[in-house]
Amino acid sequence: MNKEILKDISVLYVEDENDVREFTSKLLGSLLKKVYVAQNGLEGLELYKENQNDIDLIISDINMPKMNGLDMCEQIRKINNEMPLVITSAHNDTNFLRKAIEVGVNTYAMKPIDLYQLIESIIKAMEPILLKRKLIELNLSLESKIEQEVSKIKSILDAQDNIIIVTHNENITNVNKKFLDFFEIKDFDDFTSSGKNIFDFFQEEFGFITKEKINKQESWIQYIKDLHEIDRIVKIKNSSNEEKIFAINVDFYENKDNYYVFSLTDITKLKEKSNLLEYQASHDKLTGLFNRNRFDELYSKEIKRAKRYENNLSIILFDIDDFKNVNDNYGHQIGDEVLIEISKILLNNVREPDICVRWGGEEFLILLPQTNLEGAKAVAEKIRVTIIEKPLTEKNLPISASFGVCQMDENDDDFSLISKSDKLLYLAKKSGKNIVIAQ
Repeated sequence: MNKEILKDISVLYVEDENDVREFTSKLLGSLLKKVYVAQNGLEGLELYKENQNDIDLIISDINMPKMNGLDMCEQIRKINNEMPLVITSAHNDTNFLRKAIEVGVNTYAMKPIDLYQLIESIIKAMEPILLKRKLIELNLSLESKIEQEVSKIKSILDAQDNIIIVTHNENITNVNKKFLDFFEIKDFDDFTSSGKNIFDFFQEEFGFITKEKINKQESWIQYIKDLHEIDRIVKIKNSSNEEKIFAINVDFYENKDNYYVFSLTDITKLKEKSNLLEYQASHDKLTGLFNRNRFDELYSKEIKRAKRYENNLSIILFDIDDFKNVNDNYGHQIGDEVLIEISKILLNNVREPDICVRWGGEEFLILLPQTNLEGAKAVAEKIRVTIIEKPLTEKNLPISASFGVCQMDENDDDFSLISKSDKLLYLAKKSGKNIVIAQ
């Protein structure tokens, strides 16, 4: 870790917890050129405006009074869209991580803060900026000057933790050691002789920049440059066939000729964490089915789609019979195993477009797009019979379930359709259980 660069860096540190702020700011002050300290986002924004010419990097907590850290960073990015941002937080909320990606946060450090990790994050966030400064200092604008300074450039590029690619117009003129190591390429000459470009390594996957998209453009560099920062994301396989996700930063140098520096920052862990938290926020922890929050998002869309295109839409609502007796007689662990096995039966008997939800404790809901009442009744009957025929858990428990099935009509809305299925389920319970009632 190159600690020498720290002595030239001034940071704005924003933290609302007094003990954390005082302790961390003192330690940072002993390593950095200068530390500006604020207690909340509003104070941090004003402090930045007053000292923006002297501040190289922002370190901020997320959840703070008056103005949170991400809102502050968003306002600062409007003033200086290249300002490096390091976020510290104990929050694992999906919305925070999504907003952090949208704002363009460079790195993310979880609390309690590990100072060594924080310093590494500062260096990593500053690397593209420092590289740009070095390149400007070396005045790399003409090809002849690049050749004269090639040893210096190579030293600068190879010192970077990110993958660095330098281009002259559309042609790649240099890459750093991180690039060569990632693809297990011997040297730059081997790369150029292969006839490949960087986008040849991009994976063809929705939501990422792909070679197919680039091939449709007049200029691949201009295409990447014009993308919003949040959309400059690629997935690349390394020499070990491991998929890594990178955010692309583009720096442009204009003089007699055009030079670009592409910096690829590995955000795989940040993306994976964001995807995991998003999954956890939309799925039931025990069964893996959708939870009611996710169902609410999908339900209104399916209602509108069915009415717009005059498609059928049906609901199955079912409840495990006498489930309280299972918990009382065998304990909640066996009860949980019953719920898990019922969920597997459910998933094995529906189509991919069908939406399966853990509706309540022992209640389940299935939303079936483009399915009429007879089709939904057949699905419910198949699930009912499968549950009856398969003793569940290591206790070989005989379990049954009662079902209410209904189809949306032209007068139904979000509430009435659920209400109808609920009444039919109640009727199934009153009619002796282990039955499907459809209407």
